[in-house]
Amino acid sequence: MQHHLLMGVESITDNKPAFINFSADTLLHRFPTSINPASTVIEILETVPATPELLAVCESLHSQGYKLALDDHDFDPKWDQFLPYITYVKIDVLQFNILQISRYLRRIADYPLVLLAEKVETAEQFEKLKMMGFHLFQGYLFARPEMLKQKQLSSSKANLLALITEASKIELDFELLAGICQRDVGLSYKLMRFVNNSQFAARQPISSLKLAMVSMGEPELKKFIALLALANLADGVQDDRLTLALVRARFCDLLAVQKRLSSNPPSAFLTGLFSNVHEIIEQPQQFMLEQLPLQTEIKQALLAQSGLLGKILQLTLAFERGDWERTISLEQQISGIAELADVYQDAVRWADNILTQS
Repeated sequence: MQHHLLMGVESITDNKPAFINFSADTLLHRFPTSINPASTVIEILETVPATPELLAVCESLHSQGYKLALDDHDFDPKWDQFLPYITYVKIDVLQFNILQISRYLRRIADYPLVLLAEKVETAEQFEKLKMMGFHLFQGYLFARPEMLKQKQLSSSKANLLALITEASKIELDFELLAGICQRDVGLSYKLMRFVNNSQFAARQPISSLKLAMVSMGEPELKKFIALLALANLADGVQDDRLTLALVRARFCDLLAVQKRLSSNPPSAFLTGLFSNVHEIIEQPQQFMLEQLPLQTEIKQALLAQSGLLGKILQLTLAFERGDWERTISLEQQISGIAELADVYQDAVRWADNILTQS
């Protein structure tokens, strides 16, 4: 562990505090004194015995300026004596119900603790926990763990990226679309099924692929083309990163609607969608974008987060991370947008619906 810390935690966390788990043995006998108190939060695992020796260590670390966290806190009263030296209390909100959490928070109300909610999975949970006094949040509602690597892109996936690119053009090339769909029966079937089960369906079931496309209208068709291709890029697996891409796409799109940006091509939607496609296909983002004739403003938003689309993407990422100070600042810079929590809930519901249909 000390080797990794000496490599520089700050370079991994972008100068934000790193929460690091410590065992009882490490805390009592082999604590790495090279740790910078400003860059690290010492997490005390729930499996560590709450002994007088540990209490003395926590008191000493606290006096040296270190911040301590109780990880996966189980509300056991044996930890109450540690609270004067604790900064963060991390609570698994799936392990306890709201009533249990409320009772515990009343019990520790006199301590100036920072409450961190773990495993927040829904917008409803998030809103309730905010009202209860939680300050920090982590969980699948905001972002998923990421492991980045690179591999060669197959020719079929390259064609799918080309298909997504069509969605960024002002005018669709129906011959190209038809050609790709003819080579992939699965894409045709999914398109037909989606249209027949959506608001775009006519009173009579649609039996023609061309009629299905026309009935959707170009802006919605372009979005759906991108979604179909992206789902196939993920090899049919409900990849967590795919879910995140869908939520970001819808969130950016809804913000663009508030700003009255043109929906053809759906640039904001594609900006959100492409924000982590490079992770799904395991290619460097810049290399991937060099292969695609996307609009310049989309590429600039993705690579440099510049322009209005870049600002919208920045706001999306800040909201995901729960960086409320940055979120408020970006809201003021963009202006003309409101009710971000409602918009994000809408985006999450929309993504769930898309994944259910596909």
